[in-house]
Amino acid sequence: MAGGGRFVYGDLLPFSAMVSMECMNVGLNTLFKAATTAGMSYYVYVVYAYAIAALVLLPAPFFSHRSTALPPLSFSVLWKIGLLGVIVGSSSIVGSAGISYSSPTLASAIANLTPAFTFVLAVMFRMEKVVLRRRSHQAKVLGTIVSIAGAFVVTLYKGAPMFVAASSSSSSLAQLYQSLESSPAQYWVLGGIFLTCEYILFSLGYIFLNRILTDYPAELTVVFFRNIAVTITATIVALYTEGTSASAWILRPNVALASVLCTGLLGSCLKSVVRAWVVRKKGPVFVVMFKPFSVVIAVAMGAMFLGDTLYVGSVIGAVVLSIGFYAVMWGKAHEDDCCSQQQDTQSTEKAPLLQTSRRNAQV
Repeated sequence: MAGGGRFVYGDLLPFSAMVSMECMNVGLNTLFKAATTAGMSYYVYVVYAYAIAALVLLPAPFFSHRSTALPPLSFSVLWKIGLLGVIVGSSSIVGSAGISYSSPTLASAIANLTPAFTFVLAVMFRMEKVVLRRRSHQAKVLGTIVSIAGAFVVTLYKGAPMFVAASSSSSSLAQLYQSLESSPAQYWVLGGIFLTCEYILFSLGYIFLNRILTDYPAELTVVFFRNIAVTITATIVALYTEGTSASAWILRPNVALASVLCTGLLGSCLKSVVRAWVVRKKGPVFVVMFKPFSVVIAVAMGAMFLGDTLYVGSVIGAVVLSIGFYAVMWGKAHEDDCCSQQQDTQSTEKAPLLQTSRRNAQV
């Protein structure tokens, strides 16, 4: 019974939570593209979204201290959270510049490298071990490479159409995609550099978040203060780029307002808290492994709900990605089982010593 509960809480629940968050992320990205295409400033968008999330999480520090026994919220922890906010804010800002100089296609392709970036950083910071003699570590390394390859196939290769919806030619998502693709070709390399920097910072943010949650295991409080730091960072940049013009800051009751509210409540608030919880439970590499998987989710949802055409390349890439994803999950699960077995062995070895010491004390 205990083993089943540990499986549900330790494996199944984080997996289900991450799949749900990536499905939600696809919808939020569609709203975001609609809002920015309609003329809303990306920098102002980030300010409002994170400000709403911080406002919703305002009671979090009080409830966290009452519900669990936490260490004191020291200046050292707050300083680290502030630095995390600067990293996350910088990642979002650099990413916006990268998309403006290149295209969403290049952004999606480079986003697939996030697991590789995170895995390398986790090894550098000694959060992940690579012992190539162990099968679990071989599965993690090879699975990461295969997952990235599958995501690149989905992103860059179409092939013959397998399923053509009647409304695919008039799909609103297709029109949005075509409008976003019109970017200057001469700035493609510069956009690629910006996007690479974005996802390196994105990966570094999850590494840093894991360190913070180790010292202060309260996801709601950490995300609350992080959102404040991101809001301050984005506000400074938005004031510099957009100025104080009312046209850039006023939200009208259209897709921009709906996108800001949904992103603030579901993205910057709910999604950030869930991801922080999964980072504390399973580590940063587990979280970012779902980043390439979101490409498959986007393709599937587009074919089912938006009338997009389903191509052979998408199916092939999804199969390859799923194989790599399963290999990484198998490696992580096998590694966790080995760690738990070692802990059980150590506890059983210590038990006779404790019993002997108690008997001696009674004598």
